Amino acid sequence: MAEATIRRGTSKRWRSQREKVNRETPYHPLTAFQLVKEMGSEKFDEAVEAHFKLGLDVRKADQMLRSTTTLPHGIGKTVSVLVFAQGEKASEAEAAGADFVGGDDLAKKIEGGWFDFDVVIATPDMMATVGKLGKVLGPRGKMPNPKTGTVTFDVAKAVEATKGGKFEYRTDRYGIVHVVIGRKSFTAEQLAENYGAMYDEILRAKPSSAKGRYVQSISVSSTMGPGVPIDSGVSADYSVAPEA
Repeated sequence: MAEATIRRGTSKRWRSQREKVNRETPYHPLTAFQLVKEMGSEKFDEAVEAHFKLGLDVRKADQMLRSTTTLPHGIGKTVSVLVFAQGEKASEAEAAGADFVGGDDLAKKIEGGWFDFDVVIATPDMMATVGKLGKVLGPRGKMPNPKTGTVTFDVAKAVEATKGGKFEYRTDRYGIVHVVIGRKSFTAEQLAENYGAMYDEILRAKPSSAKGRYVQSISVSSTMGPGVPIDSGVSADYSVAPEA
């Protein structure tokens, strides 16, 4: 992956950490996460991210990945869910644990610059209202979409799944999938298992029209740390230490 894509900064601490990383030889997943944890901040529980550079031409609609998944150990984050629904469906969303439920009232707040939520779910009959918010929700990756199960009449199931750790991933305009796979407080084994589940998901989602090498490079990092390259050829138990 291009260094500029994941570069966190040029501070003395960041440069010192980067010197610990061998950029020429990709690491076994478990070893990589041990290094990420070692370089993490002691001041707060940083997110740990994985970046998958894929050989996709995202200018073609059939080569853009966008789906949802869950990871075995979750991602260590409490997700705030907003639901556009009315009547009985609004009641179902509230009962399922949605943080915000409404219609035009919520739309007006969002138009005014309010974005204190992580995921938006909407019933199909509310999409006329939600569609007007596309210009502000879309760039933030929060626009509901039937493909990801966030436009549905089964709002209770959607809310429960999201609260249970289900999240959306997608390729960016460079063909890279960026995902949070845990926190620094996770064990290296937990991070490796989450990484393995995400890697397997990426492989399953490979478009049939993709040509050439699919997974071109993989890097992992903490929020403020340098990227650590991972050996994409490891296909066994990601959480088991490599043989010496």
